[in-house]
Amino acid sequence: MSKILKIVALSFVGAMLSGAAYSAGSTPLGIPDNTSATADQPSAKRPVITPSSIGFGAYDPHGDFGDDKNSKVEHLFLPWEDVELASLTLADEYALKRGRTLLISVEPWSWSPDWRISSPQLLQSILSGERDVYMAKVCTEAAKLKSPIIIRWAQEMDETDNQFTWAHWKPEEYVQAYQRMVRICKEHLPSAKYMWSPKGNEGLQAFYPGDEYVDIVGLSVFGYQKYDQAKKGKPLSFSESLAPGYQRVKGFGKPVWVAELGYDGDASYIRDWAENVAKNHPEFPDLKTVVYFNDREVYPWPDGFGKPEWRVVNAPTN
Repeated sequence: MSKILKIVALSFVGAMLSGAAYSAGSTPLGIPDNTSATADQPSAKRPVITPSSIGFGAYDPHGDFGDDKNSKVEHLFLPWEDVELASLTLADEYALKRGRTLLISVEPWSWSPDWRISSPQLLQSILSGERDVYMAKVCTEAAKLKSPIIIRWAQEMDETDNQFTWAHWKPEEYVQAYQRMVRICKEHLPSAKYMWSPKGNEGLQAFYPGDEYVDIVGLSVFGYQKYDQAKKGKPLSFSESLAPGYQRVKGFGKPVWVAELGYDGDASYIRDWAENVAKNHPEFPDLKTVVYFNDREVYPWPDGFGKPEWRVVNAPTN
């Protein structure tokens, strides 16, 4: 089996594992625990926010940032099949109470254990219009919400060594699919902003769908000390980790967010990242917001590095 076929096959496993882990209530991933006992628990791992910091938010299913007045973005993930979209109102009420924007990552797959579709089949079904109804349903439901909305569709399309079925399309195919889905969503949710969100890899520019389809560019930045040391020969700082992707997207002239952020390592490594992720870095003038991924990694990292623990609070519910 070729490497690509192996990766695509693993994407099916990833989708099913995601479903097994999260689909019991068929609710979007990330609706925070409104009764969290750790919302105000001190932690040296929490990003340091000061009056001069850039924007900050979190994917926060445990509610660890529930009482954090610095958090202005609530991040959710949902597939466009087998999910209870009406439950978005729970996240909306939570975000509205705290004055937060909802960042909704729409992943074009299903949590159903019966879901079997190849990467080419998914692409064809989108381009043929067969999936228009799925995006229309998501955006119609989101249009009922009162919080500001950002839609992030099919992220990390430039990273083929991952679990995402859509990360195996040619750039021109991805662009067609992304444009179609944004057009569909705008018909039902004209007030939303739209985030195009590559991983940050070399060649990502070929996947850019055009200025009229992008309001914000998102990147993913994770610092894992063991991985840095093994693969890069030294622990990397936040700036070193962000710089390659930032340099590749800055020419688009759009606000840049780190849509997924996490870090883990020894105390010194964590302290360095925590103190720097939300700083106003002059070398990154377009960087406006960072959004922390406050949970354990869902999918194992390659080469036996396991599932890093990004969560800022050590608790039995980890």
